[in-house]
Amino acid sequence: MNSILVTVPVTVKAKLTEKLREHMLNELTKMAEQMELEIKQINIDRQRELNQHPEQGEQIVRFFGAEVNKRQRNREDALNRKEALEKLQLGAEIVQGTLEHQVELRVGADFREIMNAEILLEDDKIIAIRG
Repeated sequence: MNSILVTVPVTVKAKLTEKLREHMLNELTKMAEQMELEIKQINIDRQRELNQHPEQGEQIVRFFGAEVNKRQRNREDALNRKEALEKLQLGAEIVQGTLEHQVELRVGADFREIMNAEILLEDDKIIAIRG
C-alpha cells in the first residue's frame, strides 16, 4: 500500500476587518446581556422557590447560586473577549473554528504540511488556502 485516504482538520481563520469586528462585538454584547437577563430570572425563580419551600432553603440557595455563578462566568468571559477584540489590530487573523477534509497520504509526503492546512477568510470570502 503506497497511499491511504484520511480525514484531517482544517483551521478556519478570519482576517479582522471593521465589519467582522462590529459583528463579533455585537454578538459578545448580546451574549453578556443574555447572561444578565438569565441571572435576573434565576434570582426571581430562587425567591419563588424559597417562598414555596422554605424548609429547603439551603439546597435552593446552593442550586440557584451555582446557576448564577455559571452565568456570571459566561458574562465575564464575553466581556473579556470583547475587550480583547477591541484591542486587536485590523488585519489580525482570528481562529473561527475547524473543518475536516479528506486527503490522500502518500509515501514521502510532508505530514506536517498536510496537518497544518488552513483557510483564511476576509468578510466571508476565502482569500487563501494554506498548507
